[in-house]
Amino acid sequence: MVPTPHATLAPLLARHAGRAHELLPLLHALQDSEGYVDPAHVPGIAAALNLSRAEVHGVITFYHHFRSAPPPPTVVQVCRAEACRSRDGEALVAHVEAATGAHIDGEPCQGIGVESVYCLGQCALSPAVTINGELHARVSPARFDALLAAAREEVAHD
Repeated sequence: MVPTPHATLAPLLARHAGRAHELLPLLHALQDSEGYVDPAHVPGIAAALNLSRAEVHGVITFYHHFRSAPPPPTVVQVCRAEACRSRDGEALVAHVEAATGAHIDGEPCQGIGVESVYCLGQCALSPAVTINGELHARVSPARFDALLAAAREEVAHD
């Protein structure tokens, strides 16, 4: 018996049913909608796309982009690709860790998660970060502090 899908998942499963090659678009749509891919959804996704649970789980865990738990209120992604590294990107990483108390790619701290990302398409304007999905280029430590303060303020008002 196939488990009953979550209300958000049901329309996605109906749209992609029987099309194993649409696993990635389905996972992206689910994460965009919910903020993460709940592991409890894996059996329903697998059944709808005629895949094994191991195949679905493998895709979710292979791609760093997918989350299996809700994200923290504030998510900072720091580009660690070559162009950003060449423009003091690793010094920015150290500053971000110190400013947030969170280690990059580690557990969130005080509602802030810090993640590595490899290329935000701002190579000529590096270093680059996203804060809650909003892209920022030419980020210095001082500019990061101002951006983080604004993001915290926005989260506090939501």
